[in-house]
Amino acid sequence: MDFLHPPLDAYRLARTPDAAATFAEHEDFKSLLRAGSAHLEVQSVAEVHTAGPSFELFTAAIGSRDRQVPAIGFFGGIHGLERIGTQLILNYMRALLSRLEWDTLLQQQLQKVRLVFMPIVNPGGMWAHKRANPRGVDLMRNAAQRAESRVPFLAGGQTMSPLLPWYCGRPGAPMETESTALLQVVREQLASRPFSLALDCHSGYGFDDSIWFPYAKTRRLMAHLPEMFALKTMLEQAMPHHDYSFEPQSNQYLLHGDLWDHAYEHTPAGHVFLPMTLELGSWLWIRKNPRQLFSRHGIFNPIKAHRIKRVLRRHVDLLDFLTRAAYAAPGWLPLAERRAELQQQASAHWRPRRASVLSRK
Repeated sequence: MDFLHPPLDAYRLARTPDAAATFAEHEDFKSLLRAGSAHLEVQSVAEVHTAGPSFELFTAAIGSRDRQVPAIGFFGGIHGLERIGTQLILNYMRALLSRLEWDTLLQQQLQKVRLVFMPIVNPGGMWAHKRANPRGVDLMRNAAQRAESRVPFLAGGQTMSPLLPWYCGRPGAPMETESTALLQVVREQLASRPFSLALDCHSGYGFDDSIWFPYAKTRRLMAHLPEMFALKTMLEQAMPHHDYSFEPQSNQYLLHGDLWDHAYEHTPAGHVFLPMTLELGSWLWIRKNPRQLFSRHGIFNPIKAHRIKRVLRRHVDLLDFLTRAAYAAPGWLPLAERRAELQQQASAHWRPRRASVLSRK
């Protein structure tokens, strides 16, 4: 699709439906798109229909248009109840736009990197206060592939009914509109480049924060393990006191239909695409405020204002680190003997093991 022309863009983003037909994150995103219209390239990639309003799926991009430069994509809101991931991305967008007014180093950086934002992949689910999309499908289990080994009952994905959680969709049916749109954005704006990264922000699993990468369908290790291990090493050097668990998704559990497995496996030959999921551990928030258990949003998000602010502060450094890593990729991507050495180290570090814990991802 062509980028929206400014008059049409301004009109479509300025429409403000009544409160019942929108939600705070959606309005915040549209406000950022309007405020950053001089810098952002806004694209409408799909339209999602609900029992009430319809929502356009917007992406926003900033930086170089050169198709050979590295790119990074930030995604959120795949699960409608996990609002904190969307809020984290919107907070980062807001900071970048404000810095553009004075940060000459950022301006130079954006000449050699491309940033793509899709912070609300599932607006229908977020509007309806549901994890799944309006058709009852868990988008993170909606791709066509099946896990190679046993998955957790229900949580690994099921095809019995949309009335049950973690529904993959009807077997053999096309993927959902939202899933198709996300994969289109990845295919056209990220994986089509020689190097790209993606970070998909979720919440709801464990006491600790985790960074997961493919695979979710198998305990086999990904082909670009050396590159991922190099990125992990750089993160530890740049943020030596971080608390992220950085590992393959399969080290925790397997699931059917993972979108990032699908996107990774459909990357053009010779290109490096490294997708990651940031899983914010919500059990710590619940332990500090047990009453959150009685709220659907409280299971997946911090409720108290000071904890929300703390989460937004805590993870902005990770997003900034990944942006810088994408920009500097030509200087750190391993080659030849170094890549073989990292392959051995990474294989020993991330050797496949039996998953032991279920997840709410």
